[in-house]
Amino acid sequence: MERSVSPKAISLGEIPWWSWLVLVLLLVVLFLALSASGDLLAPLIGKAAYATDYLHEFTHDGRHLLAIPCH
Repeated sequence: MERSVSPKAISLGEIPWWSWLVLVLLLVVLFLALSASGDLLAPLIGKAAYATDYLHEFTHDGRHLLAIPCH
């Protein structure tokens, strides 16, 4: 006979602090991946941002598919 295991609900206070940090970092990465182009990163890394504009081109059509404007 199998024992049924019911899931235990956890509150937001029981979630470890590092998981909140990981969530914030992932959201920042998602924002950067979906943002316009090297113009957003230029203040942070300078002219190297324009050399890495391939991220914009790689995700261009996917952004339009998700209705995220990029230009």
